[in-house]
Amino acid sequence: MIRLKSHFPIVLVIVACIASVCFEQQISYADTDTLEGSGAVTVTGSDRTNPIDPENPGTTVDPGESPYTTGPLRIDYVSALDFNKAIVKKKERTYEALAQQFFDETEPRGSYIQITDQRGSASGWTLQVKQNTQFHNTVIQNQEQQTLVGAYLSLDKGWANSSGNSLAPTVTRETIGLSAIDTAYEVATASPGTGRGVWTIAFGASEANSSQQPATLKPLKDKEGKAVIDEVYNKPAYTNSAVSLTVPESTKIYPVQYETEITWILAKLP
Repeated sequence: MIRLKSHFPIVLVIVACIASVCFEQQISYADTDTLEGSGAVTVTGSDRTNPIDPENPGTTVDPGESPYTTGPLRIDYVSALDFNKAIVKKKERTYEALAQQFFDETEPRGSYIQITDQRGSASGWTLQVKQNTQFHNTVIQNQEQQTLVGAYLSLDKGWANSSGNSLAPTVTRETIGLSAIDTAYEVATASPGTGRGVWTIAFGASEANSSQQPATLKPLKDKEGKAVIDEVYNKPAYTNSAVSLTVPESTKIYPVQYETEITWILAKLP
């Protein structure tokens, strides 16, 4: 069995920078803008907005700890990616991430990132994502085989949601394949006058969503058909087909835990 994990470090261009490796966090601050706030869930002048349900954005939820940034334009929450324990196969090497779970009664959701824009100018913003390093494990003795050469993450079925009255940002609907390491890919763009307040951008959704998004979640079962328990949330685990990892058949996979880093870049438009 292998375990594939990806944590979401955050780089917030201009506002702040946060790095996270296995939930260890370093925080540094750059220049910030100070403008008024807006949005149904936002408290004007607050440094952070509590995480909300991406399918019911008027409801606050408890997904657990996450890196975040502060300032009038900020990232409040970002899901960590965990591909659970996967069986090493010669073929069919596409692994689905675990769905986002919560410590409250909220049902599983797609992985998501939450953005707050409290700037009075509503000048717009862009959101990009890049993979800093290839999935790797330095314990493997053969250094040439420490990385999953050619493996790539895919983010699909992206959509935005908010309980506010601002116009929505434009989300990339095509599959985002992070095939090039350290290369930024566009996720969403809020043109001037849009994307104000609190927004979630999710990849995938549950069957219960009321936004007519395609359902991408399904219960995770073991070989005997029994429910697999999510070890973090102590709930039945679900997979999310909107977030996947593909490993070439020619790449050697060892039965160890592989990890990578993902950077999210939130930048205000000029």
